[in-house]
Amino acid sequence: MKIARIALVFILSVSSIAAQSQPGGKPSQKPTLPYCPSLDVSSMDPSVKPCVNFYQYSCGGWRKNNPIPNDETRWSVYGKLYEDNLELLRELLEQAASSSEPRDNVKQEAGDFYGACMNQATVEKRGISPIEPQLREIDDLQSTRGLAPLVARLQLAYGGAILFRGGSRQDFDNSEEQIAAIAQGGLGLPDRDYYVAQDDKSKQIRGRYVEHVQKVFELIDESAADAQRDAATVMRMETGLAQASLTRVERRDPYKQKHKMGLQDLNALAPNFDWSKYFQEASYPVFTELNVDWPEFFKEVNGQLASDSLGDWKTYLRFQVVNSASPNLSAAFVDENYDFYRKYLRGAKEQQARWKRCVAYTDDDLSEALGELYVTTVFSPQVKQDSLAMIRQIEDAMAERIKGLDWMSPETKEQALAKLRAIRNKVGYPEKWRDYSSVKIGPDDFAGNVQRLAEFEAHRDINKVGKPVDHDEWDMSAPTVDAYFNASMNDINFPAGVLQPPLYDPKMDAAPNYGDTGGTMGHELTHAFDDHGSQFDAHGNLKNWWTEEDRKKFDERTKCIVDQYAQYVVVDDVHINSKLTLGEDVADLGGEILAYMAWKADTRGQKLDPIDGLTPEQRFFIGFAQWDCSNERPEDSRLRVRTDAHSPAKYRINGVIENMPEFARAFACKAGDPMVKPQERVCKVW
Repeated sequence: MKIARIALVFILSVSSIAAQSQPGGKPSQKPTLPYCPSLDVSSMDPSVKPCVNFYQYSCGGWRKNNPIPNDETRWSVYGKLYEDNLELLRELLEQAASSSEPRDNVKQEAGDFYGACMNQATVEKRGISPIEPQLREIDDLQSTRGLAPLVARLQLAYGGAILFRGGSRQDFDNSEEQIAAIAQGGLGLPDRDYYVAQDDKSKQIRGRYVEHVQKVFELIDESAADAQRDAATVMRMETGLAQASLTRVERRDPYKQKHKMGLQDLNALAPNFDWSKYFQEASYPVFTELNVDWPEFFKEVNGQLASDSLGDWKTYLRFQVVNSASPNLSAAFVDENYDFYRKYLRGAKEQQARWKRCVAYTDDDLSEALGELYVTTVFSPQVKQDSLAMIRQIEDAMAERIKGLDWMSPETKEQALAKLRAIRNKVGYPEKWRDYSSVKIGPDDFAGNVQRLAEFEAHRDINKVGKPVDHDEWDMSAPTVDAYFNASMNDINFPAGVLQPPLYDPKMDAAPNYGDTGGTMGHELTHAFDDHGSQFDAHGNLKNWWTEEDRKKFDERTKCIVDQYAQYVVVDDVHINSKLTLGEDVADLGGEILAYMAWKADTRGQKLDPIDGLTPEQRFFIGFAQWDCSNERPEDSRLRVRTDAHSPAKYRINGVIENMPEFARAFACKAGDPMVKPQERVCKVW
């Protein structure tokens, strides 16, 4: 399960910019990263007092000078890095796509995929033909009993949650083994709450979604009347699935998703779906046990198979296929997909340039091929070495913190330290790159390439069933500007992209580097001990290692965080769902405390002078704040409050420093200042 500090789920990665060709016909220089300092005084707003609104004090200049581009739904330090990164990756891909020289497999794969995506004339000419085979299969369906093998084939082709999600996962009870797994899915809106909430805005969104579904049907030549009827059918069926789904808050409890059973039990749970045919069609290895993340969802699927007509099921599947494939089809489908999902739901003013989308698709579908090109171009071995050293300092700080906790018993401390010692740290990129040579990647078949790579990834996941866990595998591509903790793996992963300026800046003094990158490292480490990660032991098994009294004390301390963040308003009168953001909020606070301790240990005995009129302690906190300078559209903020486990940028900064007396001392804040909590209300977890 990915739990990342950085909220930009849709952002690609790294920060880079292409070098221009030299005069005289000389070849281009090797692409390089632009230098962006980890602390920029021009990004600050000195008219705001730091003790009143530290986020605005640190980021006000940046926010004023960086309005949201029309093709973005929000804009941030990471958004700007994304633009630079796109230019670099674009140059690498265009070189690979156009080269007449013999190319190695990695360059050919990435270049051909990107070239096919950029060949818009061919994409337009092909129209809807890439998905016609699946649409014919749906039309030819003779009974709902035949749905199972068809759903398996559609999931393989579109790599996702058509009706539900299938694949493998680590065994909750034996983290060294992979077992088969199925999970809820099947929705066209971003979250199940969109279907059930009764506020006016949610009702408005549902109405607009039905219009979108109708337009999708009209694009495949249905009459307006038929499309309207079919859109109502889709909405009715998806609403039933949504009502039977776990909420995002409920999904933070891993025990709610642990339901292991045999195939016979699954058949008894949902007998109207031919599970044997489904697993056979998807080529699952033989297994005796699987995990069903939420049985009530599959009871609903079973009920709809009994109550809904074959025609209704065909309608539902047609929409799922076309909607899933729309970004890869001709302009009419791409535009409709953009109009609803990015323009209406998230507030974008215009579609992104095609080359930007094609770079992102290449990173999504050929992540390790593009990642290998990236790493060999910009990632420094010295940064990897220095990053590992910083991580070890953060871990030492966590060990010190655990040993000094006054609320935790020696028995639980022993288990917590054992878990800390067992954490694996992965930095930069995989030890072994993925081999895509078995996939046919055509230079003129974009949608086909996407389908074949989706099937490759689906089979790669399914084939893990019954096999030992591969601890060297990554869930993010090397260029990604993000990091994550995996509770079942008990590992922390820092892709090369998150270790670039201005996030990690070798030219800068230690204070802002620890405030920013050190905070990220501490954040991911703290996820091992947040409300979710703390339920997994040193081996990654879902197992209680707490005494009953210690767990009660832990829950009391996290409730302080819940209560604090629930008061913050995101947009209009919508507050943070602090039960959803709890893990990230705990990690934000814990991470910055650990980073501060590690920085102090690293610079102990050194004489640190002010720079730009700022003390070292002030530079630490400003470096922390400036990692998340951003502007948000209200539409995007409204979507994120339902779907994003991270709090908005302002509160990820101000919410943390309110609980750190070190901040108040650094800026000479006084009791009663907005950024200073009374001592008795300060939240203390780790």
